[in-house]
Parts: sequence; C-alpha cells; structure tokens
Amino acid sequence: MYYRIWTVTNGFILIGSIIFIWFFRQHDGTLIIISQLLAQLTVLLFIINLNMYFIFLIIRKTKKREIKIRLATISRYLMKGHIKIALFSTIFTIGHIMINIFKYGPMIGYLHIKMVMGYSSFSLLMITLIAGYQRHKKASGFRKKFHRIMAMIFTFLFLLHMFIPI
Repeated sequence: MYYRIWTVTNGFILIGSIIFIWFFRQHDGTLIIISQLLAQLTVLLFIINLNMYFIFLIIRKTKKREIKIRLATISRYLMKGHIKIALFSTIFTIGHIMINIFKYGPMIGYLHIKMVMGYSSFSLLMITLIAGYQRHKKASGFRKKFHRIMAMIFTFLFLLHMFIPI
C-alpha cells in the first residue's frame, strides 16, 4: 500500500515538474534553458535520494518477504551512490542558483518570494548535507533522525520554491 502511494507521488512530482518547467515557464534564452535543465536534473536526483527513506520504510512495514528482499537489493545499490548523487545534485543546484541570480535577480528583484524560497531551500540543503556528512562520519540515532528531518523539510521547501510563479 505504501509503495503505491509513494510511486504515484514520485510520478506526480516528476511529471508535474517537467510540465511546469518546460510548458509553463519562460524560455528567454540559452542560460535560462540551461538553468531549467539543471533544475530538472536536480529534482530527479533529489527524488532518487529521498526515496531511500521510503524504501527503508517499506522494508520495515511490509510483511511480504519477496518485497523486502527486492527492496533490500535495490537499497544496497542506491546507498553506494547516495553521497555522490547528493553532491552532483548540489553542484547542479549551485549552477541553477548562479544563473538565476544573474538573470532573474535584476529582473524580478532579489527579495521576490521565489528568490527568497530558493535561498531558504539552499540553506536547508546545506544543513542537510552537513548533517549527512556528520552522520556518515559517526552514526547515531540523533544524527540519523536530524538528517532525515532536514531532508524532508528541504524537500517541502524546494517543492514550494519550484511551483511558485514568477
């Protein structure tokens, strides 16, 4: 049951972001298109990383052994790339931020709600990365929970940022 809800939610976020970014946003030039492409790649990579939590949740909650085995196998592969995916998506995010501050900042204002939500999302991303690094160096229950909570709050803010119109 949980995996169906999460699969539909993932599909909605990915398809919704594709439709919103490529059909309802301006394409004023090459830099803006690059920024939108970076944003789309970032959404995809962050959702892959966020799915780690839900994979482990389903492993804990499901009673079906074959589902547990299949998801445990998938999670082994995903965990090996979790840090690399986070770093690549952060690099894409920084590129997206630099282009948008340069192109949209002067046009809409640096204190526009979309820009402020972007700053807030990036700040939470940095906290999430630091918490993940600390958890990687020395795992504890608090660090695990803190990293997970920051990732969820970051995801919520970044989705808000994504769907706020300019």
